[in-house]
Amino acid sequence: MAKLRATGVSLLRVAKRIGGKPHEARMMAGGLVFPCAIGRAGVTHDKREGDGATPAGRWRLLRFYLREPKPLRAPWRLTRRDDIWCDDARSLLYNRPLRAPSRLSHEEMWRKDRLYDVVGVMDYNIRPRVRGRGSAIFFHIATEDLGPTAGCVALRARDMARLAPSLSRGAMIEVR
Repeated sequence: MAKLRATGVSLLRVAKRIGGKPHEARMMAGGLVFPCAIGRAGVTHDKREGDGATPAGRWRLLRFYLREPKPLRAPWRLTRRDDIWCDDARSLLYNRPLRAPSRLSHEEMWRKDRLYDVVGVMDYNIRPRVRGRGSAIFFHIATEDLGPTAGCVALRARDMARLAPSLSRGAMIEVR
């Protein structure tokens, strides 16, 4: 069985699976390949809020939100029950973390389905932030059947548990 490098994995390559559905992809990490899920509309070079596509490009993992403490090399903090992420393109707070309650449209970071138990914030549309160009683009846990995301990159929980501790500080996700 292939192993992850002891020095840390700095680049995760994501590519759509040839012949698969638009959301079916593979992630290459060091010498390993994991099946993963991307947006229901596949990959786009022209991301728009709500289009269901994962933005193409190379995105740094800025920090992680964790429901429970885990050994990570990357910056992280525990997720609080009132953590939310603004996806309201009309707001000046668009694509930023907030605390509930809020009247703005938002994503709950503490999810009942536990898909956000481990969430890496990708630096897509962070600096500069352009309203309407996509928000809450995360690297998170997938459903067991690798169902489509709304535009994020997602791994099964067991694969995330194996990969996340080996990610180096400043690791990048390249989506092609």
